[in-house]
Amino acid sequence: MTDTQKPAAFTELVNLAARSLGAGVIAANDELFAEKENLLVAKPAEFRPHTFGHKGQIMDGWETRRRRGAGAEEPHPTDDDHDWAVVRLGVPGVIRGVIVDTAHFTGNYPETGSVEAASVPGNPSPEEVEAAEWTELVPRTALKGDTAHEFAVDVEQRFTHVRLNIWPDGGVARLRVHGEVVADPRDLDGLTFDLAAQEFGGVATGASDRYFSSPHNLNSLGRAAVMGEGWETRRRRNKDNDWVELDLVGEGEVLAVEIDTTHFVANCPGWASVSGRSAATGEWIELLPRTRLQPDTRHRYRVTPSEPVTAARLDVYPDGGIARLRLTGRLTEAGRAAHALRWLNLVPTVEAEQALTEAGLTVGEARTLAGARPLADAPAVRAAEAALQPADTPDGAETSRRRAAIWRLLGV
Repeated sequence: MTDTQKPAAFTELVNLAARSLGAGVIAANDELFAEKENLLVAKPAEFRPHTFGHKGQIMDGWETRRRRGAGAEEPHPTDDDHDWAVVRLGVPGVIRGVIVDTAHFTGNYPETGSVEAASVPGNPSPEEVEAAEWTELVPRTALKGDTAHEFAVDVEQRFTHVRLNIWPDGGVARLRVHGEVVADPRDLDGLTFDLAAQEFGGVATGASDRYFSSPHNLNSLGRAAVMGEGWETRRRRNKDNDWVELDLVGEGEVLAVEIDTTHFVANCPGWASVSGRSAATGEWIELLPRTRLQPDTRHRYRVTPSEPVTAARLDVYPDGGIARLRLTGRLTEAGRAAHALRWLNLVPTVEAEQALTEAGLTVGEARTLAGARPLADAPAVRAAEAALQPADTPDGAETSRRRAAIWRLLGV
């Protein structure tokens, strides 16, 4: 893959289980040798031989004790005996692939493993998550030692938690869960927010160069702690410039731009500009003209929205590093509707029905509309609405109520 191609592999998608996005390991049945929290550490696993603690060699991963059978006559564990760890994703989304990495586990890696996922909205307890309905993403599969196992996933549903199962015991260094963020539209409704934010679904789709660090860092949560947490290109030796393109959360109006060069001192770009892709024409329109940048500085600019945009492009001249790019704005009605409809199509049936009843539909109406998913667009929603019972009253009150409820949730 060249630097200018858009990444296609699921490993180029957002790691939904990143600690920087708020992910956490909420439960594990055992972690005697090495703590479950190591599964989500951002940096690759390390191994330092002959570093022993009170429980043996210190391992940079999650490692359980050796399983034993029921007694002297049956010293071995059964085929069903296994260990598990449950991870709350930092942001809910559609999972496109997972990586189960057994780096540095050679004589103590699991024989097989599997991955499941569940959707449990809100802030559930570990017990509530355990009682949820789980969907198999990766079936029980043979594992190797000291290997990063990549498993593509093809399940069109939004999930909030994953569970890693290992048979019968052993150690896993890291777990990565890559996919597409699907934020709850009700959390964003009526707000101005960062339209490019990774936590809401913004994603870098292409870059001219990613030699020193990833363009996915540009829209990460929080401020960069070090230079390596931004996006930095190699030194350019021709007269071109470097750039990154990002898909926004949805169609929206950009009201302000922040270009943060924190930690980039001798390698800060000289200038930068920001463009947006017109929702109407698909052409790039100027949001921020080419503007002088200062090293190690947060630059903030108010912009006047000319028309709605669906994507953004940051151009830096001629090269260098940017810590963060923020595009504060608001979704248009069309952007909100498209975002909400995608979310409704991807949540489990019980969540869709609950959301529709909370918006104002009856239980029966919510069940019927949820059963009509996937709903491709506003006309499809209207067609499904027309099929709802009971029939309308002479004054049209039932139609008005149903349409108000659907508008409240979906904006269509």
